[in-house]
Amino acid sequence: MKWRLTGRYLVSVVLIVVIVIFMNIVVVTGLYLNQFAFPHFSFQSKQNNPDLITRSFGKEIILSNSGMTITGEGKELLDRNQAWIQVLDENGREVYGYHVPPDAKTKYTPMDMVQTYKYMEKELMSTVFVGEKQGKQQRYSYLIGFKNTYLERNVLTYDIRSVVHFFKIGSLAVIGVDGFIALCIAYLFSKKLTRPLHTLIDGIKQLAHKKYGIHYEPQGVYKDVFHHVNLLSAELEASEAERKKLDRMKEEWIANITHDIKTPLASIQGYAEMMRDKDYEFTTGEMRDYAEIIEQKSHYLKDVIEDLNLSTRLKNKNITLNLKSVNLVSLVRSVIIDVLNDPRYSGRNIDFSYSEETIQVKVDDLLIRRAVSNLIYNAMVHNAEDTVIEVRVEKTADSVTMIIEDHGKGIRKEELDRIFDRYYRGTHTGEKHKGSGLGMAIAHDIVEAHGGEIRVTSELHQGTKIEIRLHPLPEVHKADEIL
Repeated sequence: MKWRLTGRYLVSVVLIVVIVIFMNIVVVTGLYLNQFAFPHFSFQSKQNNPDLITRSFGKEIILSNSGMTITGEGKELLDRNQAWIQVLDENGREVYGYHVPPDAKTKYTPMDMVQTYKYMEKELMSTVFVGEKQGKQQRYSYLIGFKNTYLERNVLTYDIRSVVHFFKIGSLAVIGVDGFIALCIAYLFSKKLTRPLHTLIDGIKQLAHKKYGIHYEPQGVYKDVFHHVNLLSAELEASEAERKKLDRMKEEWIANITHDIKTPLASIQGYAEMMRDKDYEFTTGEMRDYAEIIEQKSHYLKDVIEDLNLSTRLKNKNITLNLKSVNLVSLVRSVIIDVLNDPRYSGRNIDFSYSEETIQVKVDDLLIRRAVSNLIYNAMVHNAEDTVIEVRVEKTADSVTMIIEDHGKGIRKEELDRIFDRYYRGTHTGEKHKGSGLGMAIAHDIVEAHGGEIRVTSELHQGTKIEIRLHPLPEVHKADEIL
């Protein structure tokens, strides 16, 4: 995998370098071929091109019976280009001159003409170009010398076969050397570029194998990628820790509820076996006492099973609310009466108050009753018997609030964040009240299923306050009230 990734970068870089080298060769070759095919090509503009000036200068030479001269424009052109001119007859003798250097010859042989054209004359310090002027009876040659020291002309003689052969060998050599250099540079570049990718790939593999303790220093081209890998690692590590904690809580909860279920089952089984045994003879009163115990234990098991079922349905959003308009004050009052009628809590003190006698809300009354009951029972279970429980129902302009408050033991901060978690049991749960451990989670899910909010605040040894906020119905007539 690593070599495959490095190879892809390597091929890409080499390909780019080879293409650039090839284009450079094509451009350079094109310039040379252009010079060969168009020997009069020049890098100068037409106005300053010595070759073009020389070829077109014949029209500036005037032949007449009185002699030979050049036009004013011709003289101006020569002056502007720092040039001079010699006009020669067919025998090579000078018949006219303008600004001719003192050391210039006055008669030229054909060889002199060739030498003067091919090479820069050091005595004249000029680059000479040759032109021709056609007269009526004879032809004249003229030499124009340019004193521009930067002006150069090279006459190239070559065999096209040798050029092609040299081009083939030279091109292969250049491509080979440049390709090798490009390969070395590309390899180093690819290694540097892909090394962080190898690190990232190894890190992702570790994450896939649930090794979340990785951390990389964000730097280089892939700085953002390393940063996000670190974030992902931290989130996965936190999620794994939370999952393990939840698994431990679930295992503890299963162990506790199994123990809680075994205890009433053992009582039911024991009393049932005693009542069935022929060796025992029980009075009617004893039989009724045993039957009452069996009934209580059965009710307890039924409540645990209902909690499990309801919690699962709420968690999976698999419950349909039977919404109807109810008077929340009457509903909460009836819940409090039921709690106080429980023999276990008949001696407890619950203060109930409300802002209005009738506060209409549209809720599933059975579920809301269950939520309020769970919260009140929770307040009594976790506090001493002399602790006063305050229950209030208040209506504001945009909401209805139910408050269950006590001034008892309070809840530690580390427990406060988990109070609505499933499978969590508070540390102050008394032996008299065993249950599924789902009461608070069920109350929380019921309120959220109604689109409401539930919030708990507490201070250790100061007490706990739980608020449930629901949205009220518009004003309704008394005939529409259910409770």
